[in-house]
Amino acid sequence: MTEPSHPFIRLQGDLAELIANTQPGDRLPSEPDLARSLGVSRATLREAMRAFEGQGLIRRKQGVGTFVVKRTHVLDTGLEVLESIETLAERIHLDVAMGDHKVRLLSADDNQAAEMGLEPGAQLIEVSRVILAEDRPVAYLVDILSGSVLGVDEVHDNFTGSVLDLLLRRGNPPLDQSRTEIRAVAATGEVARALEIQRGDVLLLFEAALFTTTAQMIDHSYSYFLPGYFRFHVVRSVGHPNSNVWTAREQERRPTG
Repeated sequence: MTEPSHPFIRLQGDLAELIANTQPGDRLPSEPDLARSLGVSRATLREAMRAFEGQGLIRRKQGVGTFVVKRTHVLDTGLEVLESIETLAERIHLDVAMGDHKVRLLSADDNQAAEMGLEPGAQLIEVSRVILAEDRPVAYLVDILSGSVLGVDEVHDNFTGSVLDLLLRRGNPPLDQSRTEIRAVAATGEVARALEIQRGDVLLLFEAALFTTTAQMIDHSYSYFLPGYFRFHVVRSVGHPNSNVWTAREQERRPTG
């Protein structure tokens, strides 16, 4: 006799069937009604729905409801080369556009000044914007740069949304590499509002430092991606025992003196 599936798995199956039978653009029943009809708590329902939102199958709008969305293109890229969202989208013929866009001037605190080789209090410029794909927010990007590197007018006049592309087109300062930390984070209120999602929803965050050929850090950026619309991968070479990379245990066994 087959054992009954776990209640949470059954719930996901029921939601998958409901989503599949709902036309794109139509709204799902309200959370209280849906939780009641499925016999689960609203907290359990939200947890299950986050998985479908991460896949890009539904979209929740604060105070409005949950909508089924049309399957969209996925921006699929490797991480070996730094490229803008616009460049990735052009490769798969996906239309992207800049949504809300804010620019403000800041004064460098001690940490920012040390990172960028500036004096404390030096002028910084913060550029934040929403990137839209097929008219829905898919990424929220924030760049903090030295005021000597980027002018306010440059991110207003004919600015498409990519600080990286702007700097590459200009060619000055010459860029060398980006060091990036990747982690999953819960959306803050500010980021949730920008992406039209629920506070606490899981996002993929790339926190990066961009360096020039003279090893000067000129940009500290935070890129928040909706998981269902991006797929990142890494091509890795295979290490060999005879390479110059030693494990900790091999280092311990290595003769000294």
